[in-house]
Amino acid sequence: MSTELIVVGAGGFGRQTLDVVQALNRAADVPIFDLLGVVDSGLSDLNRERLEQRGEAYLGTVAEWLAYDYHALYLIGIGDPVARQSLDRLFLDAGMAAATAIHPLASIGSQATIGDGTVVCGGTQVSTNVRLGRHVHLNPNVAIGHDAVLHDFVSVNPGAIISGDVEVGNRVLIGAGAVILQGLAVGSGAVVGASACVVRHVPGDTVVMGVPAR
Repeated sequence: MSTELIVVGAGGFGRQTLDVVQALNRAADVPIFDLLGVVDSGLSDLNRERLEQRGEAYLGTVAEWLAYDYHALYLIGIGDPVARQSLDRLFLDAGMAAATAIHPLASIGSQATIGDGTVVCGGTQVSTNVRLGRHVHLNPNVAIGHDAVLHDFVSVNPGAIISGDVEVGNRVLIGAGAVILQGLAVGSGAVVGASACVVRHVPGDTVVMGVPAR
């Protein structure tokens, strides 16, 4: 029997999350998820049209959905780490539980641990003994090296490389194509710009960019 699921967010990563869920269902003998539709508190006309084009139901705002007291699993398809954390608290307070979705074309190494709510897109490689916290987003073609730790609500954009033994704090955003060298730490709330090369520890709540990142 399939597990009922909603996706929160109809924007870019929300629709990527839909793709991951649908790929999982296609790869399974019996669909894993019964995808009920999408919840979005700020649905634009364009994203409404995109949902209609792919045949996905719009289920209303977050407040409207939570008022139903309907306990499907949820995935938060919103790229902003701070917004994702706030939404997660609302769903947890309502007694709901998060699903986890890993694209069948992603590679997950041995002894990796993956927290609830995490979404791993196709083409991503997660190496051995990696720890991913809750609601981590790994976009397509990301590489996570051995023994890395990504804490809760981290977003890693397409093509980024996190080398071995790196620790990434809560709510960090890593831009597309960025590289973090081995053994470094990125503090909570930091932003690493697109194509940056991080060669030293990054303090929390700072923005770094460039090669080397400053």
